[in-house]
Amino acid sequence: MSRTTATVAASLPDHWEQLVTTALLGTDRRTPPGVAPGPQTPSDLLDAAAAATVRRRAGLCPARPAERLRPAPEDPRPPLPHAAARRLAALLADRPGASGGGRRGAAPDLMELLPQWLQAANARGYAAPPQALPALLDAARGRTDLRPAALRFAGPRALWLARLNPDWRFALRAAPGGGPSAPGLRDPQGIRRLWQEGLFAERVTLLTALRSRDAAAARALLEETWATERAEDRLMFLDSLRAGLAPDDETFLERALADRSRNVRETAAELLSALPASALAARMAARAAACVAVDRTRDVPTIVVEAPHECDAAMERDGVVAKAPAGRGERSWWLGQLVEAAPLGTWPGRLGGRTPEEIVALPVADGWQGELHAAWCRAAVRQRDAEWSRALLGEPSAPEAGGPGAVSLAERARLLAALDAGERAAWVAGFIETHGLSEAFQLLGVCAVPWAPPLGRAVVDALNIARDAGSYPWSFSGVMGLAERCLDPSEASRLDALLAIPDEPEDAAPGAGSYWSEAFQRLVTTLRLRGAMLAELAPGEPAP
Repeated sequence: MSRTTATVAASLPDHWEQLVTTALLGTDRRTPPGVAPGPQTPSDLLDAAAAATVRRRAGLCPARPAERLRPAPEDPRPPLPHAAARRLAALLADRPGASGGGRRGAAPDLMELLPQWLQAANARGYAAPPQALPALLDAARGRTDLRPAALRFAGPRALWLARLNPDWRFALRAAPGGGPSAPGLRDPQGIRRLWQEGLFAERVTLLTALRSRDAAAARALLEETWATERAEDRLMFLDSLRAGLAPDDETFLERALADRSRNVRETAAELLSALPASALAARMAARAAACVAVDRTRDVPTIVVEAPHECDAAMERDGVVAKAPAGRGERSWWLGQLVEAAPLGTWPGRLGGRTPEEIVALPVADGWQGELHAAWCRAAVRQRDAEWSRALLGEPSAPEAGGPGAVSLAERARLLAALDAGERAAWVAGFIETHGLSEAFQLLGVCAVPWAPPLGRAVVDALNIARDAGSYPWSFSGVMGLAERCLDPSEASRLDALLAIPDEPEDAAPGAGSYWSEAFQRLVTTLRLRGAMLAELAPGEPAP
């Protein structure tokens, strides 16, 4: 642009503002610049405004064109069948919270079915319909539990969209390879550059993805910068080693026991204790074994406990927290940590060659049973030991299984996770048959979906018994909600007999029968809807 043109362009805004001001005030109060006063002044103002408009438009410099948007990547997976695509649209259109609290009615909760739909679609390898991606990302944005399955189903186009909409940036952090410059896992230079220069979320995602493909490479990458990382970052990076934890990680974790951060030291010790052959596990086994023994001089062999009298520096280095929480005795606190971190293989040899079941059955002197069994529970969960989990669970029909005992219901729920799906379902079914549903909710939550037939029958029978008792169904709303999502859809036909409003006993709560009928109608409708969903995802139907 020449100097003359620049000068004219600079003067145009002032001239335009004067014309606008004159138009607002009126030509009878103000004469436009360069226009003589008189009856033609209003027409002259409009002529001057028209000329100024042309000058303003002609004087604009063209903007630099934006870079053309690259097309979205192709998704090579097969498209959804037509009916399944329609079902997905209906599930995504249902928004939680629209009806508020109170009575739910007989209509199924569609948003609660979306996780199962996504799981089934991913298992069959379908691609998401492009038109459904915005609603799918919105749903995943609002519910973090949906994100892994939703992003897997959405595929590479979700990342393409996330780079265009700030509301969906979570996808870039959550999906491996989601960063704007994320390298492939076979690009060593790109991996190193992102690890050294990337944002924290990108580095965590990179480390997790690399760990799943090449554990040694991920550990080597972490070791390079470990000394310069912030304490909170070291803790998050260390936590990523849980996936694929192996004896090869021991050397690195042993060095982390001397970390400046207490939280890092405790996490390193926890990971090492999950490796039964590690040196830390051996040290913990020696300490714990010195505290627990069998007294054979009594009429019945009895476990006796001598808890530690101090927490020395070596114990603290191995992850034992010296300061007990409020309300806990120090010695019992230290004992629990030692037993929890000791390999469970320590105890048969230490306690007379007994099996885990025989050890758990032994009496424990001086009130130490609760502390000792609770520590064994935590060890069984950490080491995923099915034999010890089975022994600590005991028989589901035992009286103590349904109430206060050495092992709480919360601990039993965690122990169940170490068993295979069939054994887990059978144990919970036996528990419900003996103790009912009032304490079964957290146990049901760890059972595989769909529930095995014996478990499904036990739940339905217990709900029927609760209905006949004449109370309101609200006490069982949590179990009913689980049943809607977890019962096998084939169970729907067995529930038809429960849809009618039952005769209410004299001591029944007013209207309880109609509420139960409504709850069972919702359950049956949901089960049939789930069955239809699975059928729609079956291959063979034409795609939209």
